[in-house]
Amino acid sequence: QVQLVESGGGLVQPGGSLRLSCAASGSIFSIYTMAWFRQAPGKQRELVADITRGGRTNYADSVKGRFTISRDDAKNTVYLQMTSLKPEDTAVYYCNADIRTVIANMRDYWGQGTQVTVTS
Repeated sequence: QVQLVESGGGLVQPGGSLRLSCAASGSIFSIYTMAWFRQAPGKQRELVADITRGGRTNYADSVKGRFTISRDDAKNTVYLQMTSLKPEDTAVYYCNADIRTVIANMRDYWGQGTQVTVTS
């Protein structure tokens, strides 16, 4: 079994910063692309950023220049550093990872989500 556990969400004022973390655990053989998605009330889940094993990153236009995704493969962890936060960044943020376990082929896994609220 594989688990993704997010942390770091919370309440922040506009212009503030937060750092999200997502740690993968379980019978992991290899982790490929890791990503952050978000879902605001009444909206579809959207990709925020992703990062490949080789470190190539991709960002939604709405967060370019403000958010930075990174990963620590020794810790099976992906991070999302969020700066200059705006009220429209308010959402539940979900971690996603393509993982191959020791007994199964690669598939994607989701974390349980962490709430980020940006308000004055």
